[in-house]
Amino acid sequence: MDHLRFSCFLGKRIHLGVTGSVAAYKSLELLRLLRLCQVSVSATLTGSAQRFVGAESFRALGAEPVATDMFGPGAGPDPFVHLTPGQTCGGFVIAPATASILAKLAHGMADDLLSTQALAFSGPLLLAPAMNPAMWRAQATQANWQTLLGRGAVGIGPVHGDVACGDTGQGKLAPVEHILAHVLRALSPRDLEGKSVLLTLGPTRERWDAVRYLSNPSSGLMGACLALSAWMRGARVRVVAGPTQMDFPPGIEVTKVATANQMLDACQAFWPDTDIGCCTAAVCDFRPVLPDSVDPGRKLKKRDLATGDLLLRLAVNTDILRSLGEQKRPEQTLIGFAAETDDLVAQARLKLAEKNLDIIVANRVGVPGSGFDSATNTVTVLDRTGRVEQWPELPKTEVAWRVWDLLRHL
Repeated sequence: MDHLRFSCFLGKRIHLGVTGSVAAYKSLELLRLLRLCQVSVSATLTGSAQRFVGAESFRALGAEPVATDMFGPGAGPDPFVHLTPGQTCGGFVIAPATASILAKLAHGMADDLLSTQALAFSGPLLLAPAMNPAMWRAQATQANWQTLLGRGAVGIGPVHGDVACGDTGQGKLAPVEHILAHVLRALSPRDLEGKSVLLTLGPTRERWDAVRYLSNPSSGLMGACLALSAWMRGARVRVVAGPTQMDFPPGIEVTKVATANQMLDACQAFWPDTDIGCCTAAVCDFRPVLPDSVDPGRKLKKRDLATGDLLLRLAVNTDILRSLGEQKRPEQTLIGFAAETDDLVAQARLKLAEKNLDIIVANRVGVPGSGFDSATNTVTVLDRTGRVEQWPELPKTEVAWRVWDLLRHL
């Protein structure tokens, strides 16, 4: 979840619509996560939604105002509550969205507060359906869904899974984190629109028997933050990921690899069709060279060793970043990350030149609050124009956002 905790949305506002689904309780988690990203949230609950969740829960988590009806106390003090989201919000998300609200929106019906607000809203409309799989498959629902997508609504899910009635199929609300990512994307600048980004992240693993490998502690968090922020800002993003637990919304293409050579092959395949490359992966520089007598599919046991000692010979892996730099065309941009223990600026300047980079981000490892398996990073940034910036300890989401900001200075 750390790769979605962006703090650059202060002053942005979203309207949250909640309809009558068992999944309505998940809208409270969406609200909580939006507030953590400093997004202001107003909310409207339909009458059916209130059978599952209460308006006071939304107020308690920071939504303001919270409306439940077009008229009377449920409308609040605003006489034009049906128009307010269109005048104050940068996006409108309905999560969960029932078959009923999809039908109303597709056919322009405005018979309650939420449908009226949505009809009067001209900004980004995001819909996250949740319903029984049979209802989702129904011809009428699919026709309404396609109508809304054709008008520019952003569809999020639903996904395949078990639903409340015990059935299994497509109809389950998309993961809240994926809905959050789409909302943040709707509120983000589109300064990377039309660009294709190739991003590597995580560690690589170099096996020397069936259960053991050489690797490092990289979690992939820095790369995940960069991937998400580039996608949020409009880029087409392709991720080549080593073994990590990072999860991405379906809009981001992910190729999973294990070894340095596999990562190299994937990057070489994608690089010719890429505008911006960003290599954050902690690639193993070396791989074991196994004797012919060692079976890599079998666990090596101590009793198999004649002398009691094991000697591993290591071969050098191809430098992925250097290889992309050698193939880089003038119109392409290449960003590298460097994990260093000392001489941070000198090492970064050397790699910037040697690997034909446009930007290099160097971070010190082995110190608290920076580097591997940390939610924050302390970095020094150099670019090909001679710019040198030292950033204080920041969340990796903030570092990622600032890296993309640097492109305007090249």
